[in-house]
Amino acid sequence: MARTHTAQRPAARKEEGVRNVRLKLLVLGLLCLLPLVGAAQMAWSGQSWLPLAVYPAVSLITALLYWQDKHQARTQAWRTPEKVLHASELLGGWPGALVAQQLFRHKTRKLSYQLMFWAIVLLHQLFWVDHLLLGGRFLALG
Repeated sequence: MARTHTAQRPAARKEEGVRNVRLKLLVLGLLCLLPLVGAAQMAWSGQSWLPLAVYPAVSLITALLYWQDKHQARTQAWRTPEKVLHASELLGGWPGALVAQQLFRHKTRKLSYQLMFWAIVLLHQLFWVDHLLLGGRFLALG
């Protein structure tokens, strides 16, 4: 008598981890290219080392803010206001925010939040395009 073996499927479980990692790392790398080149150019030309230090430092702080907000959301504790998250992104923490959004799966589905986040990223890109290609003439303050 032949015994048939039926493969049992594991119960549906929540997918964990970051999906499409290579593509997302490529996008992150491309988005960071202008700020990195611009900040390096500023540092090596003697203008300022500040952007080279600020982007990583504020990105780390921003990622920690996202982690804290995600933790607070899970425990139904007092949340980090979105304006604080956006302010940290605007100050140069958008790369850390982008990584944190994917790692913690946080703030990725709220359209109004994503629109503001990508506007901030675009603003940073425009600043560096202006600085590198137009000599700062377009966004000149004064």
